[in-house]
Amino acid sequence: MTSEDDDRPRTQADDDRPRTRADYERGLPDYHDPTAGWAGAAPTYSALTLRLWLASIGIVLSIVVGVLWIVVADMIWPAILLFVLAAVLVVDLAWVAHRKRRGEPG
Repeated sequence: MTSEDDDRPRTQADDDRPRTRADYERGLPDYHDPTAGWAGAAPTYSALTLRLWLASIGIVLSIVVGVLWIVVADMIWPAILLFVLAAVLVVDLAWVAHRKRRGEPG
């Protein structure tokens, strides 16, 4: 490896060692971006803080609208679907919080 390669984030393809905290603090490139590095563009990074906010707002709205749907319209099935959506968002919120605690920027 050259000195130029030392500044780039290490990938699992580089070796089989687990990633270090420094790798997460620098940020991990998005391997699903087909245009990463194309025409000199930097690879994209995950917007974890945005996902935290969106999941939080989604949880609150799903629960509030679900309860209102039961109380006002007396319709249980749409409310159950919103409560399931809120549960999925709670799992997403927990996973994103775990990634941010691990040190990933975003």
